[in-house]
Amino acid sequence: MANSSAVSSSDEDDAPEGAQIPSLPPSGPRKLVRPRLPAGAQNRRTYARREDGLLTHQQPAPSGQSAHLHAETFYLQKQMHSQTQMIFVLEGGDRVEGAIEWYDTDVIKVRQGNARTLIYKSSIKYLYKAAEPTA
Repeated sequence: MANSSAVSSSDEDDAPEGAQIPSLPPSGPRKLVRPRLPAGAQNRRTYARREDGLLTHQQPAPSGQSAHLHAETFYLQKQMHSQTQMIFVLEGGDRVEGAIEWYDTDVIKVRQGNARTLIYKSSIKYLYKAAEPTA
């Protein structure tokens, strides 16, 4: 008696001609599941919608300003890696001192000892190294 558990090599011939085996997406067979909101909650808002859309710092930068953004990124990256003590002077006159722990497009996280402070970039008037005297 022949080995009946062996799979024949002609399994591909069993599929109808022109039919293809569906491939899995790169993320695998998982699907994104989003819960549905109740009908009344879909139209209810708890915030006021802005007429102009994006905030000022979220709007696309003019073509000449891209160099400024790269300079800012380079400066913050350099100070973060060297753990330079910085002083941030805010729009209201408050001063925050510490080393830059991380940053993104909107905020900078500053560490002073065990205290950590999250500062919005839009609220920073200017910043400088703690060792530098102000003019």
